[in-house]
Amino acid sequence: MTTTAPNPSNDVSIRPAEQADLLAIYRIEKSSFPQPWPFDAFQRFLDTPGFLVATEGQKVTGYVVADCIPNHGRGLGHVKDLAVHPKRRGQGIGRRLLASAIATLASQNATSVKLEVRETNDPAKTLYRDFGFEPLRRVPRYYDDGEAALVMVKEL
Repeated sequence: MTTTAPNPSNDVSIRPAEQADLLAIYRIEKSSFPQPWPFDAFQRFLDTPGFLVATEGQKVTGYVVADCIPNHGRGLGHVKDLAVHPKRRGQGIGRRLLASAIATLASQNATSVKLEVRETNDPAKTLYRDFGFEPLRRVPRYYDDGEAALVMVKEL
């Protein structure tokens, strides 16, 4: 008899972010990044189709902020922020959020998706490579603390 470990992400739902989610999102942001976005940045993206949350019951376990802008006649998707609660990492939640964001961007006629990631964030770079993102360029001193970013792109 073969048994498999339960997948905690199976109990997680992905849906558009709502005003009531913002405090939980901000707390995850602060626990995830050395230079977190300010609270009001999330408020500005509330009506963006690519602002999604992962929830388990009523509890927010992660989020992604992505949008699509016209770029020389083609839609350019941009994954701006993605984070999962520290206690829930490694359970496939970030993977599901990213897949949902990419699908949302594709439905908005994006033909490619870009993102920036800290050069030292190996878990995130691995996730993005798994989804077919390729490094495009390195941007020195992209972050306020002086760290470089990798710009990664995926064609849809």
